Amino acid sequence: MRSAALPWVISVLLYASTAHAGQATVAVATNFKIPAQALIDLFHQQQPQHRIRLVSGSTGKLFTQIMHGAPFDVFLAADVERPARLESNGTAVVGTRRTYAVGQLALLGQAPTFEHTLKGEIDSLAMANPQLAPYGLAAQQTLAELGVEIGPRVKVVYGENVGQAYAMVASGNAELGLIARSMLQPSDRAWLVPSHLHTPIRQQLVLLQRAADNDTALAFLAYLNGADASAAIEAFGYLIETS
Repeated sequence: MRSAALPWVISVLLYASTAHAGQATVAVATNFKIPAQALIDLFHQQQPQHRIRLVSGSTGKLFTQIMHGAPFDVFLAADVERPARLESNGTAVVGTRRTYAVGQLALLGQAPTFEHTLKGEIDSLAMANPQLAPYGLAAQQTLAELGVEIGPRVKVVYGENVGQAYAMVASGNAELGLIARSMLQPSDRAWLVPSHLHTPIRQQLVLLQRAADNDTALAFLAYLNGADASAAIEAFGYLIETS
């Protein structure tokens, strides 16, 4: 966690201990939807006086909705850029932005050696739209670093978010897919993409201005800052930023 956010975090932790009952809506990037729901379930068990509603979508789409007045209280994005923009334009509470997870990219499919497969002929490779989803941008960077050119030899199909990219492979509509590691199921065959092939997928959260005094939103952010939440996030295939 950045030291600049520490005073705010301490105040939230103290505030949460006396928080009153209420509701909050959390907007979460698609890759983190399942972990977020699991964290919300645990939060409800510990603090049943609070209720969280979850809305998911690509980071870019959720950002646009927030800018158009969507009634969200907390934004769990998949990048740094959008939360920073919300903070700088006054839509988010200054000092609440921090990295809650670092994502990992995986290549999903049936090929035995993925690093070599990407240099062969691929019928269809699914990935999220780089303009909307940070995992799509990481996928685009990975292809560039590996020298893979999109065209007749490598055909790419785009989903609005990383969840749609996963669905294309799972349904057989795409041969391979560059997706979030956290979305992999036990039966999936995948290659963990080396982190040096793309910029770090630092996923940041931020408290939106409309929820500056929302007891439930503050209590949930305090919970996400705790050791139990960090352990759960790591169990879902993310890394935790330690500095």
